[in-house]
Amino acid sequence: MLKEKLRKKIDEHRPRTQELLKNHGNKVIDEVTIAQAIGGMRGVKCLVTDISYLDPNEGIRYRGYTLPEVFEKLPKPEGSEMPFVEGLFYLLLTGDIPGEDEIEEVVVEFKKRRVLPDYVYDVIDSFPSTAHPMAIFSSAIMSLSQESEFNRQYHKGISKMDYWESTYEDVINLLPKLPPMAAYIYAKLYKECVKPEPNPDLDFGGNFAHMMGVDKPYDDVSRMYFIIHADHESGNVSAHTGHLVASSLSDFYLTTSAMLNGLAGPLHGLANQEVLRWLQDARKQMEGKVPNEEEMKKFVWDTLDSGQVIPGFGHAVLRKTDPRYMIQREFALKHLKEDELFQYVDLLYKVVPPILKEQGKAKNPWPNVDSHSGIIQWHYGITNYDFYTVLFGIGRALGVAANIIWDRALLYPLERPKSLTTDMLEDLASKS
Repeated sequence: MLKEKLRKKIDEHRPRTQELLKNHGNKVIDEVTIAQAIGGMRGVKCLVTDISYLDPNEGIRYRGYTLPEVFEKLPKPEGSEMPFVEGLFYLLLTGDIPGEDEIEEVVVEFKKRRVLPDYVYDVIDSFPSTAHPMAIFSSAIMSLSQESEFNRQYHKGISKMDYWESTYEDVINLLPKLPPMAAYIYAKLYKECVKPEPNPDLDFGGNFAHMMGVDKPYDDVSRMYFIIHADHESGNVSAHTGHLVASSLSDFYLTTSAMLNGLAGPLHGLANQEVLRWLQDARKQMEGKVPNEEEMKKFVWDTLDSGQVIPGFGHAVLRKTDPRYMIQREFALKHLKEDELFQYVDLLYKVVPPILKEQGKAKNPWPNVDSHSGIIQWHYGITNYDFYTVLFGIGRALGVAANIIWDRALLYPLERPKSLTTDMLEDLASKS
């Protein structure tokens, strides 16, 4: 059983955290500058997670595994190119690659819990057709707070040592509901509200593709998309919001809703649609013709010389091409090679990094995950930009869930950093 295996892992890990706090709690691990205090705490080492790590040279690691290793090692549904999303969840929780029996257990458990209560459909239906899908998604999830097992157990007065168990139950109850919830929101907004029916034989990603009404290989697109967006350390807005809100002992439903609200901002989860919009504008300027390399180079230089940026390139931490981009690129080379927008993306991949290096302004001139993800969704008929962040949110919930379970298992406290006034900063600056 996954929960029992997780219990064993937690019992083994707790002494490590307690030892660090008791005997090494005063050890300094970083220095904070005024620029970091004013500039959004960027780069300040003040959070802990064992779920993922963003390596500047290797990209994201899930539980120590690089993304190529994750996609290679995780079991795949029969006839599929991409792994079970349920397998990734198992890995994020335990740090272990699941076997076939372990995968089957999670798949079956998720299937049992994916039915939406009628009132969730009522919440979704109460929104006008002009509403943003992220607002509907967040509200529908928040409405499920009344189902929280954690809340029930907390009010019974359970020991804080056991908080993680009822949180686990909330996680296992909510995650499987996200794909059908998202598919119904899509149907309401873009398909005349035809209620999609689940397929009881399909896994997390496969059933989502089925409920979206998109044929193969969109099931593999869904698995790939949810896996590459699942986690990104603890410091990004969505993951950090989840950690912050959960630290107050809000239940997982309220926490996930808050996480999604952070993800919905244009500086975070909306980047992929901005890239797609820019690509389509570029194609319009070129009158629908796929340019050659020299023509694309000129277009890129003209764009940069006009003071604009090339969206989808660069990353705050990475110093190489984002592995999440490369996984999507390999898929596109196999399935989308003749797609016109992919041909634009392919050309940009070849010409933009050398130009940005020559320009000398970008620390990382390589493409990131957002440079690719929108055009794959577009190719398979998901052409409503606003919905892309909902897809991102389904994936990100997996990593946030694993982090919150472990936060509670290791008894992490309420998050409460200390603020300074501008006068205090000026006084510190004058003494340096």
